[in-house]
Amino acid sequence: MCVVDSDIDYQILASIQEGEKSALAALYDRHHRWMLAVAVRILNNRNDAEDLLHDVFVEIWSKAGSYDKQRGTVPSWLAVKIRSRALDRLRSLKTMKKYVIETSVDDALLQVASKSTVDAGVMIDHELARSLMSRLSPVQQTVLEFSYFKGLSCQEIASHCQMPLGTVKTGLLRGVQALRREIKKTQVGKHASR
Repeated sequence: MCVVDSDIDYQILASIQEGEKSALAALYDRHHRWMLAVAVRILNNRNDAEDLLHDVFVEIWSKAGSYDKQRGTVPSWLAVKIRSRALDRLRSLKTMKKYVIETSVDDALLQVASKSTVDAGVMIDHELARSLMSRLSPVQQTVLEFSYFKGLSCQEIASHCQMPLGTVKTGLLRGVQALRREIKKTQVGKHASR
């Protein structure tokens, strides 16, 4: 599962506490594979897991001094961090998904569609709107809802949803791209069947 050599991990963590960036990279190299696997297992989404792993290593950089050797090894400390943050993120994603489903998904999609390359005169039926939005990840659904329907900036969405700004921007970009692809496929299919 993980590389276990306590002395090396303790030395690396001490170097991180002293501000050595190369030490953070060394800790990442030693443990990121199994930490990512834990996050993917809990979140069931590699992109969300990668974002979470990044966030955990940012936290390690800023809070390396919180490690207590008396309470366990460095890998066990990392395991607790990745697991607890993944569970927090999972609860947050479930809450966001529930919120998106309960709000007007159709309106959000129609606004996205009007900004896409699809003809402005082409209307998308409600079933198609729900179907297209449901294909997106919970994060993508949420950021699209808040950006296009609520008119919030990426910074406001990050603050409101307690997500990293990078996760919001990536979710918005990937969500819009995915919707545009799906809308184009739908429109091409309609024109081909005529």
